[in-house]
Amino acid sequence: MRDVFTLVALPLVAALALPAAFAGGGTRRWFGGRAESQRAEAQAAKDAAAAAFYELDTAQRDLRISIETITAVDGTPAARRAVSDFEALGRRIDEASHRYIEAVDAHDLDRDDLEASAAAHARTELTKAKDDLANVKRELDRFGDSLGPLLGKAETQLARLAPAVERARQGLLAASNALDAVRETKLRADDLAARLAALGPELTKLNQGAGQHGVPQTLERAERVAREAEAIRVEAGRLPEKAAEIDHRLVSLRTRAQALTTRAGQVDPVLSELRRRFVAACWQDLQHVPEQAAENVRQAELKLKEAQAARDAQRWPDATSLLSTVRALLNTTDESVSAARDRLQRLNAVQKDPQQEIDRTRFAIRDAQRLAMTGRTTPDPRHARPLDDSVARLERAIASLEGRNPDYWHFLTETEAVRETVARVVSQIREERGGGH
Repeated sequence: MRDVFTLVALPLVAALALPAAFAGGGTRRWFGGRAESQRAEAQAAKDAAAAAFYELDTAQRDLRISIETITAVDGTPAARRAVSDFEALGRRIDEASHRYIEAVDAHDLDRDDLEASAAAHARTELTKAKDDLANVKRELDRFGDSLGPLLGKAETQLARLAPAVERARQGLLAASNALDAVRETKLRADDLAARLAALGPELTKLNQGAGQHGVPQTLERAERVAREAEAIRVEAGRLPEKAAEIDHRLVSLRTRAQALTTRAGQVDPVLSELRRRFVAACWQDLQHVPEQAAENVRQAELKLKEAQAARDAQRWPDATSLLSTVRALLNTTDESVSAARDRLQRLNAVQKDPQQEIDRTRFAIRDAQRLAMTGRTTPDPRHARPLDDSVARLERAIASLEGRNPDYWHFLTETEAVRETVARVVSQIREERGGGH
């Protein structure tokens, strides 16, 4: 107790000197616990604002990378709007950051003579700066979340870019190797070589990269080059087979042309018999078959020579086109030559027994009439009328056979037309019933 009383009894000057001694010789003035408490709170507010500033700056940097990813790939209005929104957010971030820096610069929390009121004011401003930074950070986070679809699409395209470019390069190499292999078989493949050479500038642009030409454009170019290179490779691989096929077609079409020349020479006797036994209407349309057949065969043989020259020069598209022309000429000739013999056979058959043709046509009409009445008490006029007309037309055709020199060809064309009409009616009925009508 005595020591305590002794301490209390110390002079005022000595008591004022004690804080300096306990502070280890420092010069900070002592203002009491309240000032130090306010200083500590202000420092905590400063640290919290600094953390908020750092988080916002980091988030902005990360989001800028996302925006750059999107703009590198996407030129749509949605992408342009995202850039504009990010720039607007950037201005708000700058404003909040500026207020934070001003608040930090305005208050020296390490001052020895910092008063409690100044520390409290500093804490208020720094807390407000922190809140402003946090609010902008939340806006930035929401904006970042909204970029999900655009960013996903952009990242997908970027992920496709490198593999696509590599596929294009590998495709060009494969096409080049395929052409080399073809040349070893003494086939030139000049057109394929020209197509491959035309891809050279495209490869240069691919090597220059997406930074210069844009991601979408580079991706599209890589895919196009890969497709064309693959087409060249496949065609080069098939070239020996194509050459053998053209050689085979040349031989086959020459043989066919020779056979048609022989058959065309047999048309005149057929026409003579037609003229002798039947009225003019039965054969007039066949009068020019021999001359036309001979001309077609002559043209086909000329085209065959041109095709052979194209094959020898390894002009494969020309050879293929010429052989197609030859085939068309020979098909036309074959049909016209066959038509004369078929005409004679049909006229012979109907002259000998017209009843067979009549019965065949009547059966078709009756079958259609039964179908039209199925499930009905009276036929639909749309079906009954053409069938009734067909009956009348057949009777007229039969009547035309009476007389000394009947036109059997007219009779045959009429019965065939009747059967075609009946077939259309049957098809219509089945279609309507099948459709639920």
